[in-house]
Amino acid sequence: MRLSRVAVLRQAKAAALDGVRRLNCWGSHLTDISICRDLPNIEVITFSVNSISDLEPLMQCQNLSELYLRKNNITSLNELFYLKGLPQLRVLWLAENPCCGQDPHRYRMTVLRNLPGLQKLDNQAVTEEELSQALVDGVEITAPPARRSMENGWAESTESSAAGSTVEPESELLSSRLEETNKIREELDMKPVPRDKYSSFSPRETDCNRKKRNNVLNAILLLMKELDMEGLETIQQTVVRRLQAFQKKELQEE
Repeated sequence: MRLSRVAVLRQAKAAALDGVRRLNCWGSHLTDISICRDLPNIEVITFSVNSISDLEPLMQCQNLSELYLRKNNITSLNELFYLKGLPQLRVLWLAENPCCGQDPHRYRMTVLRNLPGLQKLDNQAVTEEELSQALVDGVEITAPPARRSMENGWAESTESSAAGSTVEPESELLSSRLEETNKIREELDMKPVPRDKYSSFSPRETDCNRKKRNNVLNAILLLMKELDMEGLETIQQTVVRRLQAFQKKELQEE
């Protein structure tokens, strides 16, 4: 069912679409929310308990601060790509969608990595610790879901329909992470990491521990940009002690 202009104005008790601030269409059997492209001033949207699968129309809702999408048909976390450009978004309820998958931690970390401005996710407050951890455990979404044309409309391709999947092949994800790492290192006046030293770019050769180490490195580099002189000196002292401990251990093993 498509959400119509008449239905929006009636529910919001508004005279024009640009006057709509809040919209509650809970349990309205909706599948098409393209009308949201014409709601520039909307602040709160409740679309829970529907059959919505495409979040692209929400890209235009630049004033949106609260979005409720519980119990819909959102199959891929790549749909978050359309929410990343919403500067005011603070509350999101996405639970009980297929995209949540079987790993609650991975799901929550991926959402927070891509929407770090959230203050509440699925009715649970977001902590600073979670936002830091999301840089390590979350998956960065850099492209919208791939879709293919069908006779009866648009449908998501099989490559992106799996819960929590990413559009890019693993080799491309690793390449983008290398680029991200080197960009951060450049801002910190550090030498870039050579491609052959970063990680294996063959999916068969990718080592989980190596990828985790690279993610931890990225998180540390990002957090270092937030430190003052005192904080950086503490980091430096800790690193020196760790290096001395490693060197001592190597000498003992020899």
